[in-house]
Amino acid sequence: MPTSAETAGRFTFADWQESPVGAADAVPRLAHAHVTNAFTGGIEAPGTSCDYTIAYTGENVGSYSGMELVAGSLDGRKGSFVLEERGTFDVGGTVCRFEVVPGSGTGDLAGLTGSGGFTYRHGDTSVAYIFSYVLS
Repeated sequence: MPTSAETAGRFTFADWQESPVGAADAVPRLAHAHVTNAFTGGIEAPGTSCDYTIAYTGENVGSYSGMELVAGSLDGRKGSFVLEERGTFDVGGTVCRFEVVPGSGTGDLAGLTGSGGFTYRHGDTSVAYIFSYVLS
């Protein structure tokens, strides 16, 4: 029988390495970022692996999309899954929505589906997330 739940927690940016794709001073411009996040709360994952493609449409304004491999546990169930993320950013911060990539759940998380999001404000040392999911 499928289990439906909502969980929450916080994450921190453990590492952010960004490099330009093409001219670094052009607008619009593209960049690639490799990011490591550390999740606590309902998702416990000490070091995720995430890659973003970023489109800057102005100074500190734009949108991004990416994939994040989360390995650890979800409300005590061990395994891994991939989140597809899409967001926008401006001088104030970032808003992101994410969904589980179908079929990416492993271990106790096989069959996982779900979605969630977060809002980050520049200067915050950690970011609150919310995640609604179904395990079948």
